[in-house]
Amino acid sequence: MGFSMDNMKGFILALLSSGFIGASFIIKKKGLRRAAAVSGVRAGVGGYYYLLEPLWWIGMITMIVGEAANFIAYAFAPAVLVTPLGALSIIVSAVLAHFILKEKLHHLGILGCVMCIAGSVVIVIHAPQERAITSVQEIWNLATQTAFLLYVASVIVLVFVLIFHFAPRYGHSNVLIFTGICSLMGSLSVMSVKAVGTSLKLTFEGMNQLVYPQTWFFMLVVLTCVIMQLNYLNKALDTFNTAIVSPIYYVMFTTLTILASVIMFKDWDGQSVGSIISEICGFIVVLSGTILLHSTKDYERSPSRSIYPPLLHCAADAELLKHVDDDIQSSEEFCLRVQ
Repeated sequence: MGFSMDNMKGFILALLSSGFIGASFIIKKKGLRRAAAVSGVRAGVGGYYYLLEPLWWIGMITMIVGEAANFIAYAFAPAVLVTPLGALSIIVSAVLAHFILKEKLHHLGILGCVMCIAGSVVIVIHAPQERAITSVQEIWNLATQTAFLLYVASVIVLVFVLIFHFAPRYGHSNVLIFTGICSLMGSLSVMSVKAVGTSLKLTFEGMNQLVYPQTWFFMLVVLTCVIMQLNYLNKALDTFNTAIVSPIYYVMFTTLTILASVIMFKDWDGQSVGSIISEICGFIVVLSGTILLHSTKDYERSPSRSIYPPLLHCAADAELLKHVDDDIQSSEEFCLRVQ
């Protein structure tokens, strides 16, 4: 069955969205590096000088344009077409990082990316259709269900634990900490964005939803979640390899968003057992790809620790050790600097 004109518009917008979003990761990271070079304080350790860096803002604008294109694409094409194309942003960022940031993506990393994309595609293909929403009050009733309130409470608790317990200890050694915070908050922001988008759509159609306090509450939730996402995404990009951050963030964000939607909108009600099993298998593939990507990151760090243990043991400059991943391209170069 061929593409309709509307589907073609959605397809082109989704491709443009992936290109802009993938490029934004690279532009923002270059901005973060420039800001760190000028201020001496990296975003990964609490620096905010990047807010004065024009290149970072160019990357931010690029991401906003990409997200806007993605949002508009959903108005023309079904989610089953648009959502999988978001995975192309991973490929775009990985390729650009290879040539612009000189960040190498090894064979295991490539396999991990493929697994993440494949698992995400399986989830999206078998995901059920979204239910029609007629008012923001209907979304409010769905959001105040016991099951979804328990999900929200779990997300808030996990975010606080990650921020105050795990981030200070493991945030700069485990890529899942910062990306986990972004993804958890992202799942709530998407639910709120749906509410805001529905209220605006209905308002434009003549049914004013801005008079309801629920609409403004959802707007506040969106603003809060987006600010937290940007903050911790910047920390992740400044600390870890872009080719690792991009797919892991995409996978975790997509997985948690689908989970939130299943709980809130009861998407699995009425689905066949085969479709549900296929979605679960997709989750398993995604999880496996994420673990493989993280293992690849550890593998990239391990040579300097295993081949030159005496030098690492005797090195007195702790700050040099902290910045091995960003400043040193090989174990040999590290040894030369220590000596």
